Amino acid sequence: MKIISGGQTGVDQSALFAAIDCGIEAGGWCPPGRVCESGVIPGDLPLQETPADRSPDAPDIPRSQRTEWNVRDADASLVFHFPSENRITDQGIEWTIRCAKHYHKPYLLCDPGDNRSAKKIMQWLKKYNINILNVAGPSELSAEGIGDKVYRLIVRIVTIMGISKSV
Repeated sequence: MKIISGGQTGVDQSALFAAIDCGIEAGGWCPPGRVCESGVIPGDLPLQETPADRSPDAPDIPRSQRTEWNVRDADASLVFHFPSENRITDQGIEWTIRCAKHYHKPYLLCDPGDNRSAKKIMQWLKKYNINILNVAGPSELSAEGIGDKVYRLIVRIVTIMGISKSV
């Protein structure tokens, strides 16, 4: 299994660090200059920079190129959000879902704070036999605390499923 993501704070970085800490492959596309809301994406995250920040199909959405390419290159996308705070009004989440539909890739929208999420995600991963998983969702600034919840949830899932090589 491989987890890919775009490198933003919050969901993206937490998913990548969870993968690395569990000994599974991590990667994905990030914006030019490795830009994120905290400045620069940590160098220990194995990401490739896209040539442009915005996709020609979504010129009004910041970092839309990396989002599109991560969806394109994955078998499926796991999209995290806090329903009470985000209500799918986040442009990045909306763009991720649009890209998944465009590329005919399965996606799952999930609340990392819901106790039923781990079971739901594991069933979904098995159903679609996902090897490359794109993990997406809001930044830490727009959904405070989401990164920690996503990290713990991903570590739990890969450990239970026997994918983890460490932790």
